Amino acid sequence: MRHILVFIFLAGSLASTLPACEDNTYQEGARLYQQHCANCHLDDGAGLGALIPPLANSDFLEKHRDALPCILKYGLRDTIMVNGTRYAEQMPGVPTLSSIHVTNILNYINHSWGNAHPPYRLDEVKRLLEQCKPGK
Repeated sequence: MRHILVFIFLAGSLASTLPACEDNTYQEGARLYQQHCANCHLDDGAGLGALIPPLANSDFLEKHRDALPCILKYGLRDTIMVNGTRYAEQMPGVPTLSSIHVTNILNYINHSWGNAHPPYRLDEVKRLLEQCKPGK
């Protein structure tokens, strides 16, 4: 009888944690964007004048798709053009992000604020991150 009670308790505990494991990747992308990106790129992806480029309706997202996972994880130190405006401010990366997190953030950005770009696949992001890994 005691084993049955322990089993019921463990099963109930596990069942109560399953919704937390079942994540909506778009919502996770939004949460991670708020945590790591919105401070500079703002909640609406508008950027910050001539300092921080916009992500909303950004031509850079489509033109540099293969570079975006690396930029997000490892940062950007180059001058870039976004929607005809030159940006030279360095962007710090977030090297602690997993490839799943990078995928979710990029898919959130690519489907927000007027953006309608193809979604990233996890295997694609992993491959792109492997190509730009520091020390390579």
